Amino acid sequence: MKKFINKVDNILTESLSGFASAHRDLVTFQLDPNYLTRAQKAQNKVAIISGGGSGHEPLHAGYIGYGMLDAACPGQVFTSPTPDQMLAAAESVHADKGVLFIVKNYAGDVMNFEMASEMLPFEHATVLTSDDCAVVNSTYTTGRRGVAGTVIVEKCVGSLAETGADLASCKALGNKVNLRTSSIGVALTSCTVPAAGRATFDIAETELEMGVGIHGEPGRKREQMREADAIVNDCVQAIVTDFKAKNLATNQEALLLVNGFGATPLMELYLIYHSAAKLLAAQGICITRSLVGNYTTALDMAGASITVCLLDDEIKQHWDSPVHTPALRWGR
Repeated sequence: MKKFINKVDNILTESLSGFASAHRDLVTFQLDPNYLTRAQKAQNKVAIISGGGSGHEPLHAGYIGYGMLDAACPGQVFTSPTPDQMLAAAESVHADKGVLFIVKNYAGDVMNFEMASEMLPFEHATVLTSDDCAVVNSTYTTGRRGVAGTVIVEKCVGSLAETGADLASCKALGNKVNLRTSSIGVALTSCTVPAAGRATFDIAETELEMGVGIHGEPGRKREQMREADAIVNDCVQAIVTDFKAKNLATNQEALLLVNGFGATPLMELYLIYHSAAKLLAAQGICITRSLVGNYTTALDMAGASITVCLLDDEIKQHWDSPVHTPALRWGR
């Protein structure tokens, strides 16, 4: 394993310290327990908090700032944050209108956020993201996994919270965006967790993993490598099938997010976008909003995910609204 590391046990603290220093105008890093908040605390709004295992950067700390998160709780690599991190973060950013946790649907995350919420002395609620259409149940989850669609939920809910909306409204919007969002990922290589020192799974040069998760967990099936259009077609068909299973009409506007897992060049991600947009148009889905890049990664995995969010006027309004974070910013 060749990585830029001093000591494995210190990699997260050193990385977060560097992140906070590089973006000191936007975020502050607190130690023992570890959590990050906005550099300037927001007032009189629902506090939006997310978190999860590290290794998915820029998720979640990269989305702290105006129009998105108030705080993020980073666990160790691919490991859930602890309840004391969540409690400390909530107490730090609570601004008298309640706290909304946005939690990816992994068993450890769900359990620890639930434990923290039970100890909170003020109003709170949770949005559980579950956009991954590849897996219904697995060892790692309590149902469908929360993956790159989490970014869309955080952006829209964060925007609504900035308007002064109440906790129930923010939760309702988060649930709606999650329902109208579907994702699936494909891996060409495994990732290497620093503490393990070796690839999480073995895969041949002629193979790909269809429906892979963001922690290197198995996908739907192992397949032979094919041309990009054929791979993307299978992903798009899975997403469209998922929307139909939810009784969602597909002849409408949509946001297309093509997300890299950390080691896929932008050249390839834009090729995927080009292919997906054509295939979605043939299904009656008109792409009017887009995002391409590394937004929910899996350390050094080569691969990508495709996320489609079916838009309505409310979701478009909050996606388009100003945002200013280390990893996402426009309109301000």
